Amino acid sequence: MESKPPADIANGHNQALDVYPKNREKIEDRGQWNNKLEFVLSVAGEIIGLGNVWRFPYLCYRNGGGAFFIPYLIFLFTCGIPVFFLETALGQYTSEGGVTSWRKISPLFEGIGYATQVIVALLNFYYIIVLAWGIFYLSNSFTWELPWASCNNTWNTGSCVEFQKRNETYNWTAPANTTSPIIEFWEKRVLRISSGIDHIGILHWDLALCLLLAWVMCYFCIWKGVKSTGKVVYFTATFPYVMLVILMIRGVTLPGAAEGIKFYLYPDLSRLADPQVWMDAGTQIFFSFAICLGCLTALGSYNKYNNNCYRDCLCLCFLNSGTSFIAGFAIFSILGFMAYEQQVPISEVAESGPGLAFIAYPRAVSMMPFSSLWACFFFIMIVLLGLDSQFVCVESLVTALVDMFPSVFRRKNRRELLILGICVVSYFMGLIMITEGGMYVFQLFDYYAASGMCLLFVAIFETVCIAWVYGADRFYDNIEDMIGYRPGPLIKYCWMFFTPAVCAGTFAFSLIKYTPLKYNKSYVYPWWGYALGWLLALSSMVCIPLWIIYKIATSKGTLRERICHLIKPSEDLPKTKKEQEKLLAIFSSDNSLHQQDGDPNREGYVLVTDKETNC
Repeated sequence: MESKPPADIANGHNQALDVYPKNREKIEDRGQWNNKLEFVLSVAGEIIGLGNVWRFPYLCYRNGGGAFFIPYLIFLFTCGIPVFFLETALGQYTSEGGVTSWRKISPLFEGIGYATQVIVALLNFYYIIVLAWGIFYLSNSFTWELPWASCNNTWNTGSCVEFQKRNETYNWTAPANTTSPIIEFWEKRVLRISSGIDHIGILHWDLALCLLLAWVMCYFCIWKGVKSTGKVVYFTATFPYVMLVILMIRGVTLPGAAEGIKFYLYPDLSRLADPQVWMDAGTQIFFSFAICLGCLTALGSYNKYNNNCYRDCLCLCFLNSGTSFIAGFAIFSILGFMAYEQQVPISEVAESGPGLAFIAYPRAVSMMPFSSLWACFFFIMIVLLGLDSQFVCVESLVTALVDMFPSVFRRKNRRELLILGICVVSYFMGLIMITEGGMYVFQLFDYYAASGMCLLFVAIFETVCIAWVYGADRFYDNIEDMIGYRPGPLIKYCWMFFTPAVCAGTFAFSLIKYTPLKYNKSYVYPWWGYALGWLLALSSMVCIPLWIIYKIATSKGTLRERICHLIKPSEDLPKTKKEQEKLLAIFSSDNSLHQQDGDPNREGYVLVTDKETNC
């Protein structure tokens, strides 16, 4: 009877194959992008959001027009691009999410990952409220006459006055204490705002349905991980550009547009002496580039190991800044038209943030022919700009949790249930922001939870960890192994010196110049409101020092031994080709004495000398 070889020898191994019991679920693969375009569009969708449209143009006008580009470009090259590239390359190198990537680089600085995820979790609670408002406006745009264009609605008061075109308002002066229909639509129809944060009031169920719709869209965009996200971004990341181009072409052809664009770009170099201008430039870079949120690390972790992330990052950074610049033409041409129609200075109609998206621009749209069509275009753009930024932030949190507990969540349907749980919890947390006092809560989250102060603090530790603890040259070796060449030395020196110094200086300035939040520049929060805001801000920042203290306190050995052990990177990080050759040389010299006769080693392989190969 012919004997069969053992299974291990037949399969080329000297040990038996692992056999999973039938009732044991197999851990699913982590997944990767199908192609480079999916990664590029996903990152573009995340970084190109509402801040490009409603914050950058206003900051440009307020801080000296064209002169604002000087501090903006300085921060772009010393902070924006270096940190953006650092986080993306870190994710690609480690193939881990926002927490475990830092654990592998240096266990002592794992708190950086926790800080980013606290920020992104708080961001998930309130950022999507803007989408709910956008959906509400969009649903009210499918009418012949826009509801915010007249005072003939049930929510309007006796002080409501319609702004007519200038040929109809010549020599007419508005009475004192009057309001416009768009202001009343925003405050009395959308927000139905109370007198303060201590009067939360009732829940607005129409806005709750809009918020639910936003979360449903968000869930189905990412429920299958990169498989679904990579397909969705083909639409959500590109269609806003179509809308932006259409709105820009329409804007520059309106009367008064040239004056608005001049107001946007006219340089006032004297403004560069104001430190607040530099502060605004730095915080805008951190806001618009989505750094220190763990999102770039999560998206980069799904790249193939040899993807040229350096080239991708440069292109995406310039695309982001270019989009902000182009958006200024679309916005200020419309504001110039509105100022022309009302015969008022542009400074009186220029707004930032929600005021631009939900007051100034809708008012301008109501003055155009086919106003309902342009309103639909604008709010579709607002919803899509916010949607891909939102679902990428959720994906960042999900990726971090799945990578922390792979044996739990990388099983059939577990990931989908995790996303569902995060969406449900975030939805219920957001309900408080669509009550009568919800706008006051929203402003607290926006001003403190994901503020420039928190992001700057995290950025300091990120660059110090990579440049001085892990080693800038070592990380450059890893990048060279991934992309095939070493980037220019400027980024390395930024990690080592410029970025942490600039971030630390800006962080200190933000503390010195701190001014308490006031809603609408008039409402002062109670003391416990400010205490809640600082609690939101500190909830992320304390993660880093508390984790360092915890790890040192719970490790064994002398203080020096503990620190040396905790700053040592993980052994299972990918080895560069040079490191592999060095290990192979050591392995060969150690085993040459035992295997001179061609005996197999303990792994079942026979070492072959160079002379015996055909290579």
